[in-house]
Amino acid sequence: MVRKINLVNVTKTAALLTGQHRTMPPKLRLRGQEIEWQTKMRYLGVQINHSMHMAAQVEQVIHQRRAARSMLHPVLRSHLPLSAKLALYKGYIRSRLTYAAPAWYALCSTSQRKRIQAQQSIALWMIVEAGRYVLNDVIARDLCIETVAEFIQRIARRMFDIADQGPYEFLRNTAPTHERSPSGRPLPRELVKTPPPKK
Repeated sequence: MVRKINLVNVTKTAALLTGQHRTMPPKLRLRGQEIEWQTKMRYLGVQINHSMHMAAQVEQVIHQRRAARSMLHPVLRSHLPLSAKLALYKGYIRSRLTYAAPAWYALCSTSQRKRIQAQQSIALWMIVEAGRYVLNDVIARDLCIETVAEFIQRIARRMFDIADQGPYEFLRNTAPTHERSPSGRPLPRELVKTPPPKK
């Protein structure tokens, strides 16, 4: 006996219309039901809108990072060993700042990337209780902490390598690099084009 498994919940399905459209296309139909076009949605915790500018996602990760830093503030300013504080930063703050970043970071503008990097700099400055005039780059260098962009590039490269070399054919060549669209927006795999930083 073969059981039919329904893997699609139509009531939780949405269609995202990207780009600029003067007229709305016909509604999609799934299992006999119409699917409403949306201009923004949340998918697996990532905020996506029709322009693909990732502004809402950047705001979300910054808000989550601030909340995590606020909760950990007494611990980060305590007399714990520096290694313990850095472990807390990486596990509780940076993980929120870079959640699912290989999928969306390539779409961020330069100013958005600077805002994300600034959140790391603030946290590291708090951990070491540095003076006002100590450069963020000096703090990060002394702590051996890579930039947010370098960290995301590293995890993106690892993610794509695992997918491409793994046993599951349907995961290979995930998010392939195509020619740039007329909008000029980059693609996720462009994160791994730059050679990894020298150690």
